[in-house]
Amino acid sequence: MKTPRKTPDAILDKAPQNAPQNAIEINGVNKTYAPSSKGKNKSTAKKALENIDLNIPRGSIFALLGPNGAGKSTLINILGGMVIKSSGHVNIWEQDIDTDPMNARASIGIVPQEITFDPFFTPRQVLDIQAGYYGVPKTERRTEELLEMVELSDKADAHARTLSGGMKRRLMMAKALVHTPPILVLDEPTAGVDVELRQMLWENVKRLNREGVTIVLTTHYLEEAEELCDQIAIINHGKIVANEDKETLLSRIDNKEIRFRLNDEVQEIPKALEKLGAEKKGRRTLMFRYSPKDQNIGEIIEAINKAKLSITDISTQESDLEDVFLQITRD
Repeated sequence: MKTPRKTPDAILDKAPQNAPQNAIEINGVNKTYAPSSKGKNKSTAKKALENIDLNIPRGSIFALLGPNGAGKSTLINILGGMVIKSSGHVNIWEQDIDTDPMNARASIGIVPQEITFDPFFTPRQVLDIQAGYYGVPKTERRTEELLEMVELSDKADAHARTLSGGMKRRLMMAKALVHTPPILVLDEPTAGVDVELRQMLWENVKRLNREGVTIVLTTHYLEEAEELCDQIAIINHGKIVANEDKETLLSRIDNKEIRFRLNDEVQEIPKALEKLGAEKKGRRTLMFRYSPKDQNIGEIIEAINKAKLSITDISTQESDLEDVFLQITRD
């Protein structure tokens, strides 16, 4: 007997103790693209993903970061059923994408980088058609609610081709939510959008996450990932090279930068301060790079005072996600 299809609402309505610990489980996934043997574009086989193991906790905001061509989009397209993996196993909300693809697809909504929908339909029609694809009954469709959420109610009956780029991207997000999936994947959602739209998008993402939706995010705006995400994985050359909670990842580089603005100009850095790594930054500013576990900031201040320099201001800067990302991907 054929297993009845679980609706997304039924999945979301599970009691917390019955919900899966991990929204997505990826084990030993490989993807190799076959070589091209036609025309001028002949190529050898390309390994896009190699032995990917990744668990994405339920209810988290999870960042998947990596340079261009690292394999992020290939992995997301495997989750969405647009690319067939070469080997390995993927479970989406406990549904195997090979043995139960229908329920797996019903558990995930994907907002791709590319804007894809028929330009001759209106936003209302786009959402209704998409809901129909997922078998959502007319009485259970959330078209008006979603249009209001992405602030497109006033454009509900305009042809999609007349919408601005930002409006089209908002419509793509609403389209991914028509079947109420417990997992939402955002692939570079803020690429090329203005600050106001970016803020609106993140407010919606935070609200959805508070309601229990697991968010998977790829972005080149690392400050967004650092602000929003609980856990971060970094993929490079098709391999996972880091997968840790945000605070652990940020602590990989335990370097700080401290600047002292002085009352008088510094013509030459005193020898004692040179030994501590002092650098001139402007006529009246000295900068030190140090690790708190190896060096006490009090020692630096004491050395400045002994050099008979008067401090008027102090500012510090810690390593951020961009520093960690660059170090890991360069290595």
